[in-house]
Amino acid sequence: MTDALTQPALHALNTRRSVKFLRAPAPKPDEQALILQAAMSAPDHGALRPWRFVRIQGEAIDRFADVALDAVKRSGDVRMTPEKEKSVRAWMADVPLFLALAAKIDHNSKVCEQEQVLAAGAAVMNILNATHMLGYGAFWSTGLGTYVEAVQEILGLDPLEYRFLGYLAIGTPACAVPQHERPDFREFLSDWTGETPAAG
Repeated sequence: MTDALTQPALHALNTRRSVKFLRAPAPKPDEQALILQAAMSAPDHGALRPWRFVRIQGEAIDRFADVALDAVKRSGDVRMTPEKEKSVRAWMADVPLFLALAAKIDHNSKVCEQEQVLAAGAAVMNILNATHMLGYGAFWSTGLGTYVEAVQEILGLDPLEYRFLGYLAIGTPACAVPQHERPDFREFLSDWTGETPAAG
């Protein structure tokens, strides 16, 4: 088992961490293609390909910050204080690439909505892993108005058709990323042996 864990792919999976504070450079175009192509391998009941991504980069990030933060404030979210807005703008200014994430729901499919959203989430996880494997950092955020319909509409994602899942911030880690102690999987595992629980 020890030898298996030293294999590059498994090592990458076991060392991936969320990295909030990022800077340029972002993955190059050919690297972005590899990262996004990895999403296409996500498990997908019904082959619906429900995942959708909207790329925001360069000067578009500042413009998106303006309209999204304005929409959040107009929604009445009291958490968007002037101090919070300043902090969010400073964070976004350093991040070179954002991917807005959504699941496009096929309401006529026999595949239930939950499974369609799970497929989109699996695609996002593939992106996170591929980003890490190429030496970059990423952070999945549901801030910046993920649950404000006006923000979703700004991105061209009609709330009647899409379930908005937030954003991936992607770039180069702005500081050293320490190893994080992970829990032992056995804490989350049980074995079913065929016995049914005794009646109360």
